[in-house]
Amino acid sequence: MIEQFIRDVLAEDVGRGDLYARVSDAVSASAKIIAKSDGVLAGEVYLRVLAQMEQFEIVWHKHDSESFVKGEVLMELSGDSHTLLRIERTLLNMLLHASSIATLTRKYVDLIAPYGTKLLDTRKTRPMLRNFEKYATRIGGATNHRMGLDDALMLKDTHLKTISNLESFMEEARKKIPFTSKIEIEAEDFEMAKHAMRCGADIVMCDNMSVEQLREVVEYKWEHHSSVLLEASGNITLETIEAYAATGVDAISTGALIHQASWIDMSMKMD
Repeated sequence: MIEQFIRDVLAEDVGRGDLYARVSDAVSASAKIIAKSDGVLAGEVYLRVLAQMEQFEIVWHKHDSESFVKGEVLMELSGDSHTLLRIERTLLNMLLHASSIATLTRKYVDLIAPYGTKLLDTRKTRPMLRNFEKYATRIGGATNHRMGLDDALMLKDTHLKTISNLESFMEEARKKIPFTSKIEIEAEDFEMAKHAMRCGADIVMCDNMSVEQLREVVEYKWEHHSSVLLEASGNITLETIEAYAATGVDAISTGALIHQASWIDMSMKMD
């Protein structure tokens, strides 16, 4: 899967061939990838495959999940000049994209670490980049939420509008979905959260609840349905996430890890 992804990314950039290679002969070359801002590295898994496919060498000074500061040399490349120049933008784009997501994710993770709360990503990913972007959140310290519609049954508000009897639906769902699949139900208030627990939800997503509302749901869970997992979601920011974690909720999910990540800066410099 990674190899095909890299082939597609290279094809997008190289097209019918790098015109520079028509003009000059290939020579032995080396280069450095230099950080131009602080961050957390992500992309090593993909870059290792790129190097193997395109037959150039990487000497790593930083690895996935390690922090770096502006001015640090992250890695050194060596190979023929045509190869290094051809893969430059592909390498940097993957490294920048993944590292930017990992960098923002780490900020969220650090804030809630004292509470033992898991940080989850979402399915709010760019088309055809889900595996890549969710890999980047993992490197930053998050835990992946479901990858798609096939690995857990989640009943959001839109689904619930089509269900007339939630208890009957849950009975039917347990008969038809895989034994290992969990069922998560979205709740927008305390009463819906209680109803979801009583109906047998494995996970209840407390969506757009205030900290006070969430604390009430957490207390009810421990009194009546201690095995149910609670997930908080909806407009949770770096400024508010610690207060949500302090309620005792099991996990907090946010799409911001991906869609709000601002690109950090790196460059390749030929020796």
